[in-house]
Amino acid sequence: MGSIWPTVVADLINWGWLRIGPPYIYINIDPVIVHLGPLALHWYGLMYVVAIVVALWGIQGYIRRKGLNEEIVYRLLWWCIIAGLIGGRLYFVIQQPDLVQDYLLQPWRILATWEGGMAFYGAIFLVVPVLFWRARVEGINPFVALDGGVLFASIGQIFGRIGNLINGDIIGYPSTLPWSTVYQHPASFACLQGYCNVPVQPAAAYEMLCNLVLLAVLYLLSRRLRRPGVLTLVYLYGYAITQFVVFFWRANVVVSFLGLNWGLKQAQWTSLVVLILLLPVSYLVLRSRYARPVPPGEAAAFYGMPPRPGSQATVAAANPPEGTSAEHEQAVAASTPPAHAERRVDEEPAASRREPPAEGQPEPS
Repeated sequence: MGSIWPTVVADLINWGWLRIGPPYIYINIDPVIVHLGPLALHWYGLMYVVAIVVALWGIQGYIRRKGLNEEIVYRLLWWCIIAGLIGGRLYFVIQQPDLVQDYLLQPWRILATWEGGMAFYGAIFLVVPVLFWRARVEGINPFVALDGGVLFASIGQIFGRIGNLINGDIIGYPSTLPWSTVYQHPASFACLQGYCNVPVQPAAAYEMLCNLVLLAVLYLLSRRLRRPGVLTLVYLYGYAITQFVVFFWRANVVVSFLGLNWGLKQAQWTSLVVLILLLPVSYLVLRSRYARPVPPGEAAAFYGMPPRPGSQATVAAANPPEGTSAEHEQAVAASTPPAHAERRVDEEPAASRREPPAEGQPEPS
């Protein structure tokens, strides 16, 4: 009976495009879903769309708890999508050994994302300052926006890794482990790189598992942390650490950095630099006025932010969406300038102001 079981399992999970054992996992998927004349719809591109839709749904609870409305979120989202695509592509391009020949002398290839090549670190490097800037323009706490951004990113990355698994563009070293992956479709990136019908470590699956663990941690902390910005730091530390570890199994080229030959890949050097820079950044973030704990009952998105007449946040606060809780309405109403704006701020009673306490002073009860 025991000798029949592996055959039964193999027969049950044999759909042509996916077969599991024995002895490995076999993937036979064309990276292109359908050709429409000169255009082609790729699985990887479809995963981007799915990632955005699911991530937006996944952060709805965070949005409500922080006192944001969907109109502001959508405005921030489009800036982040554009910045993420530009940053991710450019950071991939500048890492290529044939940068001059393949890209600088053929600049149109920089836009050829269908050929593969997006570096998520590049998306982080550009999205973070863009989101910080746009949040300030909207009149909301930029750390609250960044915390929502990392929640969004951690959800979206999972679907990006599914696209990587289908494409075969993230592969590990050849392996005989029972969960090793064998790519069989000649158009897959694995086959184009010379790994056709070769069992390799499923590095994309390893990264997806890391994303799932990190997402679970972020969701747990997002309901407990009162200090904006801490969630962003947890994500950046977590992502840098997991990337450094996972790349020991990825079949990427080993490179030197500043004359150091430590047997590391480009992403591992980037992770080390990020981890080092995060130490002073963490100090600055935790000392920032934007990171002060938000008292219960306050709308975190507007707490401590000076009201800006005509800003999008002020408009949103004055016109809360239908169904907004009474607690949120009271908090955002406090961020709207009073009708008698001519009065001096120092003439107003202290209880009517929404500024956080000065450094060293106790939080309001």
